[in-house]
Amino acid sequence: MSDKKIIKGGEFLITETDAKDIFIPEQYDEEQKMIAQSCQDFLEQEIYPELDELDAMQEGLMASKITKAGELGLCGISVPEELGGFGKNFVTSMLTAEITGAGYSFAVALSAHTGIGTLPILYYGNEEQKQTYIPKLASGEWKGCYCLTEPSSGSDANSGKTKAVLSEDGENYNINGQKMWITNGGFAHVLTVFAKIEDDEDLSAFILTADMKGITMNPEEKKLGIKGSSTRQIFFNDVKIPKGNLLGKRGGGFKIALNILNIGRAKLAGAAIGAAKAATSRSIQFANQREQFGRAISKYGAIRFKLAEQAIKCFATESALYRLSQNITDTIKAHEAEGMDKQAATLEGLREYAAECAILKVHGSETLDYVVDEGVQIYGGMGYSAEADMERAYRDARINRIFEGTNEINRMLTVDIILKRAMKGELNILEPAMKVAEELMEIPDFDFDDSAEYAAEKRTIGNFKKAVLLTAGAAAKTLATSLSKEQEVLMNIADMTMETYVSESMLLRVEKMKSMGLDYQLQEKMMQTYIYDAADRMHKHGKDAVNSFATGDEQMGMLMGIKRFTKHGPINAKENRQAIAQKMIAENKYCF
Repeated sequence: MSDKKIIKGGEFLITETDAKDIFIPEQYDEEQKMIAQSCQDFLEQEIYPELDELDAMQEGLMASKITKAGELGLCGISVPEELGGFGKNFVTSMLTAEITGAGYSFAVALSAHTGIGTLPILYYGNEEQKQTYIPKLASGEWKGCYCLTEPSSGSDANSGKTKAVLSEDGENYNINGQKMWITNGGFAHVLTVFAKIEDDEDLSAFILTADMKGITMNPEEKKLGIKGSSTRQIFFNDVKIPKGNLLGKRGGGFKIALNILNIGRAKLAGAAIGAAKAATSRSIQFANQREQFGRAISKYGAIRFKLAEQAIKCFATESALYRLSQNITDTIKAHEAEGMDKQAATLEGLREYAAECAILKVHGSETLDYVVDEGVQIYGGMGYSAEADMERAYRDARINRIFEGTNEINRMLTVDIILKRAMKGELNILEPAMKVAEELMEIPDFDFDDSAEYAAEKRTIGNFKKAVLLTAGAAAKTLATSLSKEQEVLMNIADMTMETYVSESMLLRVEKMKSMGLDYQLQEKMMQTYIYDAADRMHKHGKDAVNSFATGDEQMGMLMGIKRFTKHGPINAKENRQAIAQKMIAENKYCF
């Protein structure tokens, strides 16, 4: 570990990562595999047999499932041992999120409880607050929820109108306001509530309990999907709380909200990939069983394309997710080694990779959306029937592009974070961007040494990085302060950044698998097919961005640059997908 190089957040755009420095899922240790199996067993025994009852919101059922999960330790994976948890690292807690992510509405309830319901107190609470609440949240005895969104403040969270007023004797706060879309609201014992103290510009955070006078709720929301998840509107009418229930510092609530959302975004990607793998397996099983024209539909090329593409997207998200998870884990350890306490080190580790967390949230949720949509298509008419399981998966998946900040917000956040770090001098992107612009004026170098491992793929990804730097650098220079208003351009740059990060993560994973002597040939085909397709997507996003702000000779020069940097050699994508699909059809499941 000591010789491992840890790259900073956003630095992947300007630094080459060594495959030996990343973590891949093929490296799980025995304890991690046992925890994953416990999660899978819990779903099989406790959740899948009662999905209909959970979705019908049978009284007390969901809360009882969280209690049982807590008894197994699943509510306290990342909680320190001294507070009643297992104290496992970020990679292990991500693996838990992934496996339980296949649990439909239960996955949402558990994730909200262990994430936004518990972590604000764990990371920002004082010692008394942590001792009071965390052991019972970690055991599942108490359930948690997070009250941030209001009718007039969704993406713009800091504009919330809920007010807290300090009493004349300075001993209590009186809270008035309303919150909506509160996951676990119907049965939570502990509520983290965001409100502005008097006329403060920024939110503060408070710990409330459900038995406090003045807390009332609307009936459960009727939703498109995740029907078993409790979602309530909560009203606070002169709720009197002790001043000691202020969480963190006055005016520090917005910072708490942002940092907790970083965790939520990464964990959402984990849950999404767990759900996507499960849906891919069900797609394969149905395709093997269903016969048309005298043969199983899994024998047809059109179906095999879909199955292979489901697998490629799952493998892509997973590769980037565990690369990020290990980066976060290593950075936390590095800060602890410098003398920082565990909670502060964890927050700093997550803050460092806020851009990557946003990237994974988008990629993970859109992977799941693709997988379940094609799953319905593979099922045909049965996919549209509530009798089959793909219909529920399809409906439940849709919320993920809205949860934890919409995908549009997360795309713009990705670029905003990276550019702000560049402006502050934390990330040296401006100099490499200028070099790329200068490179456009030079004659391209076609003298390549392709003898090194994956030289062609590494060159392609290096060019992807140049395409991002060229586009982002020119947009920042031309549009200057108005760039933040050019949302279409920002989203183009974000998509290019995302494709670059995910493509590189897949390449590094396959390279490491090969170096470990593992079977890698089909994963190599997945990686090569993804990069082949990503090149075309990169070209389209770059072209659209450049045409939005550049004119004349500059425009023509940049378009030529984008074309050069997204160029890709031919591969037989059809044969690659056939091989990938055939392996899964033989195994009757997602097997990578």
